[in-house]
Amino acid sequence: MSSKKSANKTARAAERKRLCNRSVKSRVKTRITVAEAKIAAGDSSVREESERAVSIVDRAGSKGIFHRNKIARIKSRMVKKVNALEASEVEGA
Repeated sequence: MSSKKSANKTARAAERKRLCNRSVKSRVKTRITVAEAKIAAGDSSVREESERAVSIVDRAGSKGIFHRNKIARIKSRMVKKVNALEASEVEGA
């Protein structure tokens, strides 16, 4: 620990933010995993699940937890997979 009060306060604040950010990151990763599992399984509720995942990713991005380019990359990959699945369902039907 530092001998300066302001440095100690900054360290405490950083630790609080780290813990909050960790829970948000965990929630994002879980939602992405669930959505990708539904995509792989060809589940019928894949569109709703992907929209839920994108929403949570957007919220994490607005809080500054992830870089905006990472947010865009995650969303792009998710939508691409969902569209490919839906296109294959239409061709198969």
